[in-house]
This record gives sequence, C-alpha cells and structure tokens, in this order.
Amino acid sequence: MFKELTEAAGAPGQEDEVRELMRGYLEPVSEEILSDNLGSIIAKKTGSQGGPKIMLAGHLDEIALMVTHINSKGYIKFQPLGGWWSQVMLAQRVVIKTRKGDIMGVIGSKPPHILPPEERNKVVQIKEMFIDIGASSAEEARDFGVRPGDQILPICPFTLMNNEKFMMGKALDNRAGCALAVEVLHQLQEVQHPNTVYSGATVQEEVGLRGATTLPHVVEPDIFFALDVGIAGDTPGMSEEVMPNSKLGKGPLIVLYDYSMVPHKKLLDLVLDTAEEEGIPVQFESMPGGGTDAGKVHLYGKGVPSLVIGFPTRYIHSHAAIMHRDDFDNAAKLLVSVIKKLDDKTLASILK
Repeated sequence: MFKELTEAAGAPGQEDEVRELMRGYLEPVSEEILSDNLGSIIAKKTGSQGGPKIMLAGHLDEIALMVTHINSKGYIKFQPLGGWWSQVMLAQRVVIKTRKGDIMGVIGSKPPHILPPEERNKVVQIKEMFIDIGASSAEEARDFGVRPGDQILPICPFTLMNNEKFMMGKALDNRAGCALAVEVLHQLQEVQHPNTVYSGATVQEEVGLRGATTLPHVVEPDIFFALDVGIAGDTPGMSEEVMPNSKLGKGPLIVLYDYSMVPHKKLLDLVLDTAEEEGIPVQFESMPGGGTDAGKVHLYGKGVPSLVIGFPTRYIHSHAAIMHRDDFDNAAKLLVSVIKKLDDKTLASILK
C-alpha cells in the first residue's frame, strides 16, 4: 500500500490516480464511499447507529509543479504547487504527466561555472529554474505531448531502508496519512465502536486546505482527526530548544499548535489519557507557521473539536522523505482506542 500510494501521481487538483487507489483500499472495509465535488473521498463504517460521527482524513495531494510555459528552445517553465524550498530542487529528476504519456526531465538553471562569485553564493530562485526534457524547440516539446496545466512530479521509488522500519519515498506527506485512514478502518472490522466512522482523504491540502473546506459538508462530523506528517527533530542541526521531541520511532505526533488551529483541549486530554492507559508513546509538535486540514474542518458549522495526529518525518516537501513504521502502527492503535471511547456521553462531555 505504501509503495502504490507514494509512487502514484497526485498534484493538487489532479489527484485522480491516488483517489482511485484509495477507493480500492477503502471499499473492502466500508459500507459506503462518499465524495465531494472537488474529488475528496471518504468511507463510512457504522458501529452504533445514531452515535457520533467521527471523521478522519489524510490528504491525497502532494507538493508538485505545473507546466506554465514552453520556451522557444523547448525548455519547460513551471509553477510550484505547494511549499517547495528552492534548495532541494536543482538537478532533481521529475516526470511530466502528459496526454501522450510520461515525459522525464531534470530541473536546471544557469551553471555556477559562468556566474560571478557574488551570484554563485546566492540561492537560486525557483523563477530562474527550468525543466530540460531533451526537446530542441517548443514545437518538439508540444509534439511530445507537453502542454500548460500538466502536472510535474518528483521521482523517488518507495524504498525500505537497511533497517526496514525506516521507509523512504516521495509524497509521504501525505500518503502516509492516507494509509493510516485505511489501516484504522481495517482494525475496526473486528471492534465494537459506539459511533459512525468516516475515514478517507481530502484534495488540495497543499494549496490552501481546500478539500477540507468542502468535505465536512458531506459528512457533518462531530469530531475530526487530521492524519498528517510533522517535522522530525532528530537530524543534525535540530536543537532541543527548536524541536525537543519528534524523533523517528518514538511515537506518533500530536500537534499542540500551528498557524491554522489550537486543538480542542478536552479532545486532546481524551487522546493523551488514552495513550497513557494503553501504553502508547506519543510526541508533541508546535509550529508558529503551517497548518493542516484541521484548520478548516474545526470551523465547520458550529465548530468541530479537532486534533492532528501523525508521524515525525524527515525531509518533507522534498523529493524523498523518511518515516518509521512503529510510529504509523502506534498512531493506528491510538486512534482505534480513542474511537472505541467516543460514544454520545463522551462527546457531550467534550462539548460541555
């Protein structure tokens, strides 16, 4: 599942390939598949009829690029979709998804050998980059099938590292959350739960939490869990003061604060108490910037108590990210344990 989901193409607004994979994974473990008009997908599983509606969602899309222009020499100019950092982009291989098939290319810029020293030491801006697809003219590039609006994606095969609990791939942000949405439904098959669970994934999170704005109108949730990745604090240069927790393999992440949402305190307490009772390790993250789908869903209707649960992940928003399987498994265990508690009485106490 991780291999298929991470290697699939899913630029914001063009998530069809990932959505169909998710549909295939969700249908065997749900009674109904629902969607909004933008392409978000969510599966329904009823425990107790009439109980609270619990919604869980990763997001289908990944950071990507879009063809905006083909210059006269056949080089591709592009628009970033999502938060790219220019320093991770140069000399990386990409694939352009065209109507005639996949076109391989590499991101380039002016060579440093010809630059004056003061310019050589500057960061290359994205607007100065281009993609070389081996075309000699705009006409040849168009003959290849390239046209404005085509999605451009990083190339990185899914890889289990020497320690196979470490997983590397593109788009772990946020196909890992998609996989978690599926895994929770799998684990609920043999579990009594006093609610109805809706689990799936939104579209266009990386460009403004857009699917998270529309999908709640389909579900009308009482509680929401965003399933997403967080920043790992266990790489060189990350100080204890900046990221005191967030180490791979040490437990799922619970987001205490980001720019889009402060979590509902009573829901947070329920999750932390459950983790302690079940012996599930957890870690915490707070960020002055950024946000997740919870930032939109918690504002739906009269308000939806929400929380972000995910995994520390290295090198997010680049071609290749790394996460740990234990964090994924513990996140699933924690969510299932919390869902088993979320009956009408517990929901009333949270909303009180």
